[in-house]
Amino acid sequence: MKYPLSIVFLLSFTFGSLAQNAIGLDYYLPQNITYNKNIPTPKEVIGHEVGEWHVTHDKLVLYMQTLAEKSDRITLENRGVTFEGRPILLLTITSPKNQRNINTIQKNHIALTENNSNGLDTDSMPVVVYQGFSIHGNEPSGSNAGLAYAYYLAAAEGPEIEDLLDHVVILMDPCFNPDGLQRFAYWANTNKSIHPVTDNNEREFHEVWPGGRTNHYWFDMNRDWLPVQLPESRARIRSFHQWNPNILTDHHEMGTNSTFFFQPGEPTRVHPLTPKINQELTAEIGTYHAKALDKIGSLYFSEENYDDYFYGKGSTFPDVNGGIGILFEQASSRGHAQESENGLLTFPFTIRNQFTTALSTIEAAYKMRVKLLDYQRDFFNGARTEAGKSKSKSIVFGDNKDAAKSWHLAEILNRHKIKFHALANDATIDGKNYTKGNSYVVPLDQKNHRLIKAMFEKRTSFTDSLFYDISAWTFPLAFNVDYTEQNSMAHAGAEITDLTPLTGNVTGKSTYAYLFEWNGYYTPKALNRIVEKGLRAKVAKSPFTIEGKFYDYGTIMVPVQNQDLDIEELYTFLKGVAQESQLQITAVGTGHTKGIDLGSNDFDPIKKQKVAILVGDGIRSYDAGEIWHLFDTRYNIPLTKLDMSYFSTLDLDKYTDLIIPSTSSWGKKGISKKDAEKLTDWVKNGGTLIGYRNIAEWLDKNKIVTLKFRKDTLVAKDIPFAKKKDFKGAQVTGGAIFEAKLDRSHPINFGYKNDKLPLFRNTNIYIEPDKNSFNNPIQYTNDPLLSGYISEENLELLKGSVPFTIKKVGKGRVIIFTDNTNFRAFWYGTNKLLMNAIFFGDMM
Repeated sequence: MKYPLSIVFLLSFTFGSLAQNAIGLDYYLPQNITYNKNIPTPKEVIGHEVGEWHVTHDKLVLYMQTLAEKSDRITLENRGVTFEGRPILLLTITSPKNQRNINTIQKNHIALTENNSNGLDTDSMPVVVYQGFSIHGNEPSGSNAGLAYAYYLAAAEGPEIEDLLDHVVILMDPCFNPDGLQRFAYWANTNKSIHPVTDNNEREFHEVWPGGRTNHYWFDMNRDWLPVQLPESRARIRSFHQWNPNILTDHHEMGTNSTFFFQPGEPTRVHPLTPKINQELTAEIGTYHAKALDKIGSLYFSEENYDDYFYGKGSTFPDVNGGIGILFEQASSRGHAQESENGLLTFPFTIRNQFTTALSTIEAAYKMRVKLLDYQRDFFNGARTEAGKSKSKSIVFGDNKDAAKSWHLAEILNRHKIKFHALANDATIDGKNYTKGNSYVVPLDQKNHRLIKAMFEKRTSFTDSLFYDISAWTFPLAFNVDYTEQNSMAHAGAEITDLTPLTGNVTGKSTYAYLFEWNGYYTPKALNRIVEKGLRAKVAKSPFTIEGKFYDYGTIMVPVQNQDLDIEELYTFLKGVAQESQLQITAVGTGHTKGIDLGSNDFDPIKKQKVAILVGDGIRSYDAGEIWHLFDTRYNIPLTKLDMSYFSTLDLDKYTDLIIPSTSSWGKKGISKKDAEKLTDWVKNGGTLIGYRNIAEWLDKNKIVTLKFRKDTLVAKDIPFAKKKDFKGAQVTGGAIFEAKLDRSHPINFGYKNDKLPLFRNTNIYIEPDKNSFNNPIQYTNDPLLSGYISEENLELLKGSVPFTIKKVGKGRVIIFTDNTNFRAFWYGTNKLLMNAIFFGDMM
């Protein structure tokens, strides 16, 4: 957007004055109303004005606690803690009269989403608004605006605010991402000058890696609304489903040279399961934002750039749950004051826009109250009608070799208040075997029918070829579980209302050996405990049958003799391992089998591994964080993080494996030629290097391995300049799911029971297969697209290519994955590929 010169001058003068002079609370607050003097201002509690410094999370918490103590409009709930132990707060703000009746209000509001809700009088019901701030920690204007906003809601007096609070229940989440906000506040405050330095090159505006955007494990918190894998997400999803809010707002920031965005977004990029009226209501709410921003002279835009497709984002998740999700994006000062194309952009100015639209949201909710409540009721009635007309009545899912993966998918359904049943008995449905205890039945005739469809459907046709985020997230494919749609509720047992955690056991005490199959999700956790204990363990490279039971490739054997533990100690230890890892360990009394005997050379010994990962400037923090999280929280395997800044000084000899995640860019301090040579020498001496995604190209470029890539030759023809961005955007594979065929005898595929595997891909890196078929243990099929968008040109390149390759280099090896096997912590189905590379790399 271009500005008249007079406006740019006015904005520059205004912002410059604000940067030099102290900003009072009245800069943000509506004027001509009175404020309760018994309610303390933020400065009186935290020691500085809103926007003078970046609020740290502990001070934010202190102020919210103080308001809850002082105001009868506010109650405060601590819903848990983050990975770093910070509280996850929620404020319920409404009139004192409503507070006294809050449980009944909540019960009636949920009743609006249930069957037989037509008798409820929406004219007498409060509307519910969930307002969340700063899910990205380095987008702090939201949480800082929350200080002024909470004060206003607690202290403002007069008939207008009192009537509004009589008719609106506000669920205020002052910080979606406490750990990230704290990290960024530290950075901005420690680099602040007494006299603001507004030069874009100033250090204040350039955080060190990984930055404050993410949570402790470097996850983008705004992508976890559907998967619900992180503690912050679990708290907010629990609150969401306890209330089913009519509006949910998500306050973000964007580039410094932008202005202010509010939804609706791109009209052609709305998920088909979202009713058309949802976008109409979003646009009507938008008129309130426009009016409020006009009043304070702030520039803005709508219906551009951002979309409403992926339901895993905060601004889109409500759209499949009967509410209206609204994204706010404020141009970021990234510090306290920074030069921009629109004049000097100050931190207080960014806070004021967020504060202003927080107010315009509740004004819209108040004035559109009955319309929003009626829409919510109609949404769920419509969903039930759709379910009744559908030929499909249920979905069965499970894995007859892995109870844990199935259980964790059921856990997600449970968090979303989706009803499901146990499988009544073992069953074979459409050629797939489902086992009681490992499988579940989901009825489609329930109020969350559309949410279930969004989670389970496969979609490959789209009205638009551009996506702000991923285009596919089909959960049973992500978990690699079998699933079947049924036209009845056949095979359904009792409804599960309390999802009991899984456990494991040892079948008995052995004097000979113990066996466990490698199919279970937590088998790497078990194996790591065994080798960390100093016990000998071996892996079977061929199947066998013993004592009437079949064991597949990858079975782990722990012999009893010549161990550091005696018979009793070993039994007790393995019993604990089985329970912790949710698997069955079988005691056997003989080594004689049908197939390879237990003393066969086709059992390879497992070595203790010491694994490191490269992190720091240039490494993509999301990918690194997903791997760190997997090792640390799922498998309890120590993972040494080696920073790029001191990589050149490291002695790598102590590590058996080094993982290099994909790169955002190598930056100025990327791996030098000398360090690449050091890395090559380490591999030649026996190390295993595991590289992800674009590391494949770097390895080839530096001649560590030789790879042959497929490259597109697409040329733009009859494409005008104005469509250049769309032309290029259509070639981006932003996140889709593809089918690969597996050679299950190869160690990289140990533990997989099917010969096909869904893989998540968001790259355009295509490696030619080796001429020898046995060197292509994972290979894309000739019809690979399962769900999501990929251009026709890229689909042709993908067919028959290999997402995995291994190259022998001296005594060591280089293992390459072109795809992310650990995507956003919910791709349980491919986590084992990395673990197989770690434990069985020597065999490949």
